[in-house]
Amino acid sequence: MSVTIGSHDIGGGAPAFVIAEIGLNHNGSVELAKHLIDVAANAGADAVKFQKRTPEICTPAYMRDVPRETPWGTMSYLEYRHRVEFDRDQYIDIGDHALLRGLEWFASPWDVPSVEFLEDLGVVAHKVASASVTDIELLEALRDTGKPVILSTGMSTMDEIDRAVETLGTSNLVVMHATSTYPMEPDEANLRMIPVLRDRFPGVPVGYSGHERGLQISLAAVALGAQAIERHITLDRTMWGSDHAASLEPGGLSTLVRDIRIIETARGDGVKRVFAGEEAPKAKLRRVGA
Repeated sequence: MSVTIGSHDIGGGAPAFVIAEIGLNHNGSVELAKHLIDVAANAGADAVKFQKRTPEICTPAYMRDVPRETPWGTMSYLEYRHRVEFDRDQYIDIGDHALLRGLEWFASPWDVPSVEFLEDLGVVAHKVASASVTDIELLEALRDTGKPVILSTGMSTMDEIDRAVETLGTSNLVVMHATSTYPMEPDEANLRMIPVLRDRFPGVPVGYSGHERGLQISLAAVALGAQAIERHITLDRTMWGSDHAASLEPGGLSTLVRDIRIIETARGDGVKRVFAGEEAPKAKLRRVGA
């Protein structure tokens, strides 16, 4: 079974769907967001993803007045949250830029008003952040949009994942194995969960959302059959912000997409055959025929 997001199929033998997560790495700048969209398009990614919050809902009361040092000076945590959120006109601007560059775009809504906000913009899909796996009200709102939903599963137990999948339904769902450590060390990757999730939810495409340094683990996920790959992207891992250190820079993203496509070709179909390139060595080297 495959899930269609915009002009792309996920699963059903289609190439892995590569999502470049901009998240909050735009630091509230439309121009930086557009630059990152260009990075994703130039690398050959299929989609870019953002995050959408209603700060008054998503910021815990005890955190709202906590001082935060930012590039724009010291401000309360709630003020910071407002500072890095795009409004409707800004999202239209960056969404149009993504479409002009041939990319799908969508976001992770962190609350029900954010679902309504994104629906008003006509996004092609929604993403459930790992932190929202247990937010049943949010999951129900996403289910009711009728749009494809990509579910990340970091920081979650199997019981919590089962409940989320039961709420969302499986007909238009992609499940992403994830570990929500930033950055993640290899011993927490647990990539054998990819076939486990595939067996647990038959017919549901399974992918991998990575927060590790480097490319090896994401490429191994593709070799294990991941049908979608998501990685954070940045212009520079030393930039200010919580997600930059676990993100790929432009060259890394380009290499990742290139190597994903090589691995997909190399996986083949599992049918043993003698390839054309083997005929000459076979004629030269094999002494005894069948």
